Amino acid sequence: MTKIDKVLFTGKTHTTHTTPNAPHGNLDIKLSPGKNAPVAYEFLATPSHPLAEQLFAGAWSACYTAALGIVAAERKVTLPADLAVEIEVDLGMTGKEYFLQARINVRAPGIDHDVATEMAHTADTICPYSKATRGNIDVALTVVTD
Repeated sequence: MTKIDKVLFTGKTHTTHTTPNAPHGNLDIKLSPGKNAPVAYEFLATPSHPLAEQLFAGAWSACYTAALGIVAAERKVTLPADLAVEIEVDLGMTGKEYFLQARINVRAPGIDHDVATEMAHTADTICPYSKATRGNIDVALTVVTD
C-alpha cells in the first residue's frame, strides 16, 4: 500500500449506537470541517452536498457500528449507551497520485479493553466497507474503553 505524503482533506464522522428497534426517519448528518475546509456542515433532514470522503466515512461508520452490534449480540455483551465509532477518511497525495487512508476509533466505555478490542477487530472482518478497503488503503483501528 502506498502511504500518503500530504493529506488534502479529512472526512470525519461520529456514529453512536442505537437500539435495533429505533424508529427510522430522517437522516441527520453533522460533518466536521477538514484542515482546508472553510466551515463545518450540518444537514438536518435536508438535501446535502457533503464531500465524498465525508459520505464514505459516514456510510462506513454506520455499517461498522452495525457490525459491532452483531458481534456484541453474538457474544452476549451489552454495548454501553455512549458507545461511539469515529471514522476519519483522508484524501491525500503521494507524488502526483491521489490516495485514501482511514482511522477507525471505537469508544466503548465500561467494557474490558481486551474484550472490546477483540470485538472491534471481529466487526472489522464482517463490515462490508472494511472488507472493501482491506489491502487497498491504510487503515488504523484504535479502541478506547475508559
